[in-house]
Amino acid sequence: MKRYAYYQSCINEAMTKEVDRSIDLWQHDLGIELVKLHESACCGGSNLDYVSPKQFALVNARNIALAEKLGLDLIVSCNTCLMTIRTAKKKLDESAALRAEVNEILREEGLEYRGTSDVRHLLWVLIDDVGLDVIRKKVKTPLSKLRIAPFYGCHILRPSTVLGKDDPLEPTSLDLLLDALGAKSIPYEHKNRCCGFHTLLVAEEESLNVAAEALKEAMDEKADFIVTPCPLCHTVLDGYQSKALKKNGVKGSIPVYHLSEVVGLALGYSDRQLGIKRHIVTA
Repeated sequence: MKRYAYYQSCINEAMTKEVDRSIDLWQHDLGIELVKLHESACCGGSNLDYVSPKQFALVNARNIALAEKLGLDLIVSCNTCLMTIRTAKKKLDESAALRAEVNEILREEGLEYRGTSDVRHLLWVLIDDVGLDVIRKKVKTPLSKLRIAPFYGCHILRPSTVLGKDDPLEPTSLDLLLDALGAKSIPYEHKNRCCGFHTLLVAEEESLNVAAEALKEAMDEKADFIVTPCPLCHTVLDGYQSKALKKNGVKGSIPVYHLSEVVGLALGYSDRQLGIKRHIVTA
């Protein structure tokens, strides 16, 4: 059993609880164990760094140090948490002065940031550590009758200097996983575009336009549903779908699934077990 420290993101704890519910069901089926870091703090999204760079480094040094205390890599299931924590790690690893400054504060909790734990997305773990061949053998309900539109989201792809797993222009990781689950991954232009989440509160019209473009293209390509590895993307594409499509004069709807849910479906778990009924758009 491969063990990892699991970072519980704010969005999963508050809004998209079905993500962690799904992971809890199938993680042991694939030979992994995600140890939840109950003492971790909000990563600051993509905003804290601009408000207080020192606090940004400190908060995320602490999150990583909690994983290092267990001797485990830190795993996330939210794209923005991935980008944010990896950005902080890069800054900490490149600056001895910054490390010394945050460690002086962390010492009060008996923690130390050493830079020994990697920060990775659950998608990467499934591909690189579990392996696609193993996943294929574990599939109980192949998704072979489904046409799925993969929606990567920005913060698992960009900036590539911080992330570096996929080519931001032609990503393949999610497509490869869907193939291992038996599904047909359809090509479409918006697979690597922005969902609009981070402008939703300050520029709602532009945000909904961006979301509607992605939704409409997936619908035009006759996808059965969209799947995303990011709960923030899911919040927009699912939760704001009706408003986005109506505003842009698009009729119809398309279900949006989390990465963790399609894995669970292929491994034989039911919609009810996975919490899919929590979605806004009927799946």
